[in-house]
Amino acid sequence: MEKPKPADYRRHRSPGRPTRKQAEVRNDELLDTALDMFLENGFERTTIEGITAAVGMAKRTVYARYGDKETLFRTALQRAIDDWIVPIDRLREAETEDFEASLLEIGRILVANILKPQGLRLMRITNAESIRLPDLGDYTVRLGTRPTIEYLSDLFNRRLPGRFSEAGEVEAIAYAFLHLVVGGPASISAWGVKLSAEDVARQTQYGVRLFLHGIMHG
Repeated sequence: MEKPKPADYRRHRSPGRPTRKQAEVRNDELLDTALDMFLENGFERTTIEGITAAVGMAKRTVYARYGDKETLFRTALQRAIDDWIVPIDRLREAETEDFEASLLEIGRILVANILKPQGLRLMRITNAESIRLPDLGDYTVRLGTRPTIEYLSDLFNRRLPGRFSEAGEVEAIAYAFLHLVVGGPASISAWGVKLSAEDVARQTQYGVRLFLHGIMHG
């Protein structure tokens, strides 16, 4: 077999130490691959050996960085949650003088976010592993759901002053909005049912109208 010429050898030899940017990209790839494999195989059946083989990274690198499988799992999940969360400022920007139109646009933003592949992946893996690692569910609620509930509670108090008098009522109403408007399409999609854009739009609109009817006439 003909030996490569010196120029070819230089082109194919292993690169030197990666830059910080390259290292960050590789670590992001590791965490994305790990989360996909944890979702596909479950925590117990997923191994660091399998993850490193899939991503083409040395096991010693992963162990040196994360120590064990559970730390890698937690880091991958928490990064995914942080990247997925809708900023509250974006929800505020959706507000108009029309309360129903505001709720509809807020609902559309939240539904579109949960129906992203990243959102469905997070929902599935958190549901699957939260019994074994309950603090992960708490982390998801604290960073993802809780700020949204606080924003919605403030919105309802501003738009419907004096409507909620009982302690905790407005927060319960905010949870009801999420369950009715966002939870329906999310659950159906998480079960593997394909929803068309028209189906999603229709369900979101019906959910908002039902919610408004309930709080106005309940």
